[in-house]
Amino acid sequence: MKGSSMLPATRFLMAGLVSAAIFAGSSQAADLTASLKAGTPDIKSVGPLAFGPDGVLFVGDRQGAAIFAIDTGDRTPSPAGPYKVQGIDEKIAAMLGTEAKQISLNALAVNPASGRAYLSVSRGRGPEGAAVLVRVDREGKIEEVPLKDVKFSKAVLPDPPQGKGRQDAITRIAFVKDRVIVAGLSNEEFASKLRAIPFPFTEADKGASVEIYHGSHGRFETNSPVRTFVAYDINGEPNILAAYTCTPLVKIPVSQLKPGERVKGTTIAELGNRNNPLDMIVYQKDGKDFILMANSSRGIMKIPTQDIDKIEGITKPQRDKAGLPYETVASLKGVQHLDLLDKENALALVRTETGPMNLESVALP
Repeated sequence: MKGSSMLPATRFLMAGLVSAAIFAGSSQAADLTASLKAGTPDIKSVGPLAFGPDGVLFVGDRQGAAIFAIDTGDRTPSPAGPYKVQGIDEKIAAMLGTEAKQISLNALAVNPASGRAYLSVSRGRGPEGAAVLVRVDREGKIEEVPLKDVKFSKAVLPDPPQGKGRQDAITRIAFVKDRVIVAGLSNEEFASKLRAIPFPFTEADKGASVEIYHGSHGRFETNSPVRTFVAYDINGEPNILAAYTCTPLVKIPVSQLKPGERVKGTTIAELGNRNNPLDMIVYQKDGKDFILMANSSRGIMKIPTQDIDKIEGITKPQRDKAGLPYETVASLKGVQHLDLLDKENALALVRTETGPMNLESVALP
């Protein structure tokens, strides 16, 4: 990691906050934004989001099977303070002239350059939903992000799945150093893919096919997509920590993500079946690193990364939890999406017990 020779051997690489901070003020950051050209991106859908340096937003377009890099022009830090925007889904729907039940909030990302929150929104249900990007500040101001006459670039993914599988063409993206890491499925026999696309964009390659051992299923799998992931340095080597449905946690060295390669990930935890991971972040507290994972069935998991480099890979069927331990953060309920806001807080999209969704900052546990 550039500029990190003084860091401990095991440290995390934040796709948004840390990576962007590293590039801020460097000549390379200027070169990256200079690679974007003015025009109107042909975005068909908006799904996963990730920030790079200098307010550059990466958008996963599942229907178009493409990654877009968009210059948001949002580089001025917003005033400090907490987020507490109640009924964010209802307010966005009203701004778009519809009802909350007619929109989907697909992803959340915090712009490290400004501290503002960005949400990808589908207006209308299903693959025909219109693509909308919105940003929100701490005072609750909501505005649509222009998708016409902006500086952008595009990388098209080869061999995307067709039909119903298209929704899994892109499941998660992150900016790590000088690459956009893209998880999802292809139409190949070994369908699960991780791609490391250099930025500025040239041409997206076929990516690496990923095989994992799923302890709760008791078998190796090549067709299950990564649902969410974070980038994390282990002994100085960048790794992807990837979570799958039902819920294996797998480490995969970024150095192995080469075009056409078949990569076997190391399953370092089984976090319980009948569960779907929703979002993950990594943070530091009291000098230690933790993963915070939102999921569908077990609340928020706090997973310590201590000894992650020593843990033995899971290769046998598991009836219960195994590998890295976790604790449930009882105070956090209904979290659908997460991103790191600052060193002490996360930003969360939370579904309330009565139905509406709130956008609120929460203290890192």
